Amino acid sequence: MGENAATKNHFPPQVFSVAVDMPSQGGSKWFDDDGRPKRTGTVWTASAHIITAVIGSGVLSLAWAVAQLGWIAGPAVMFLFSFVTYYTSTLLCACYRTGDPVNGKRNYTYMDAVRSNLGGGMVKICGYVQYLNLFGVAIGYTIASSISMMAVKRSNCFHKTGGKDPCHMNANPYMIAFGIAEIIFSQIPDFEKLWWLSIVAAVMSFAYSTIGLGLGIAKVAEAGKFQGSVTGIGIGTVTETQKIWRSFQALGDIAFAYSYSLILIEIQDTIRSPPSEAKTMKKSSLISVSVTTLFYMLCGCFGYAAFGDMSPGNLLTGFGFYNPYWLLDIANVAIVIHLVGAYQVYCQPLFAFIEKTAAQRFPDSEFITKDVKLPLPGSRSYNLNLFRMVFRTIFVILTTVISMLLPFFNDIVGLLGALGFWPLTVYFPVEMYISQKKIPKWSTRWLCLQILSAACLIITIAAAAGSIAGVVGDLKTVKPFKTVY
Repeated sequence: MGENAATKNHFPPQVFSVAVDMPSQGGSKWFDDDGRPKRTGTVWTASAHIITAVIGSGVLSLAWAVAQLGWIAGPAVMFLFSFVTYYTSTLLCACYRTGDPVNGKRNYTYMDAVRSNLGGGMVKICGYVQYLNLFGVAIGYTIASSISMMAVKRSNCFHKTGGKDPCHMNANPYMIAFGIAEIIFSQIPDFEKLWWLSIVAAVMSFAYSTIGLGLGIAKVAEAGKFQGSVTGIGIGTVTETQKIWRSFQALGDIAFAYSYSLILIEIQDTIRSPPSEAKTMKKSSLISVSVTTLFYMLCGCFGYAAFGDMSPGNLLTGFGFYNPYWLLDIANVAIVIHLVGAYQVYCQPLFAFIEKTAAQRFPDSEFITKDVKLPLPGSRSYNLNLFRMVFRTIFVILTTVISMLLPFFNDIVGLLGALGFWPLTVYFPVEMYISQKKIPKWSTRWLCLQILSAACLIITIAAAAGSIAGVVGDLKTVKPFKTVY
């Protein structure tokens, strides 16, 4: 019945790298140059993974972010973050292989890349920041999905009562429902088997972004004018102090809306070669960031044009729009389906890391390394690993419980974006690239890269401060497990 997963390689692709790190140059028909089964990813599957990760719930808070910054600074900051994200992702792509870009040793995870290029204490720092961020994203997505599920119920309630009933409801059952779905999908063994869910999720993200954009355009057309101002939300609507904190928080929201560097290496490890993985990943990054920026500009700007200073924190659930209610329902269902996929795209690297560490620490434990074959319809079978099932189930339950304790979405989104943006999107890619390409200290290129890194650090500190101020304000009013919308 059972067989050892170490020999069959049923763990995620990152696991057991020690056993197979002796490349047979060029690989073979069935195996790559590192002895692992042939990778099958393409420009399009990588782009689907990135778009699933990037065009997340962040897009829905962009109208609010533009409202804090105004017509000039809002779009400018979005364009700036898109350029920084694309540029630093090209630096990170080059670090997938150490040494030769075509035949060098592969780095299967972000941490492996840091270990190969920077070593020492940097690996631990990177691990803590990356995996804490992934854990935080899982919480953020659980909260966002429950808000969208409730928005469907509330919009139908508003429609039935003609807006007379405030239609308040408790968020907990919806978070639990999302958690149950994630427990099931978390049993997908690894990133490579996730491609179909990513494609479905990417299609859903286009669907709800397009609906949000269409509703924004319709509202502007109906009003016959663009709302908003050059400097954003006015003093009077908010105090001067609130204006500063909210502007900082808006930076965090926009930064989070672009962040995918923390899973870039893991996505790159699914790509087939030739051509070199770095070349394919650069194309995928360019396609994904371009498409994302276009959507973000349109959704953020038309949302702001429609609502001005009153732009809601979540465009489709903040009830800026009430009708057509059926279209809002479709959009919110699409958000939930997308978030189911996005949760998995972000959590698979974390699952792989924990499972790899456990397998290395307890190689003789059958509970951790043994797979049980379960027959499926047809001639297929599913390899059930008990440790994987138990660990991933506990993980999902933990993120669901924390979501019930901290249900304020906008501030959590801003804080996650701020904490992960500088170290994972800018600092580590820049430092690894300098190390790999042996760029001399104080050369023009070295100085330009350090200036970029320092500028992004300042933005990160400001955004984190704004989000912390928001979270502190929320904590004064929230009641754990009794969140009502």
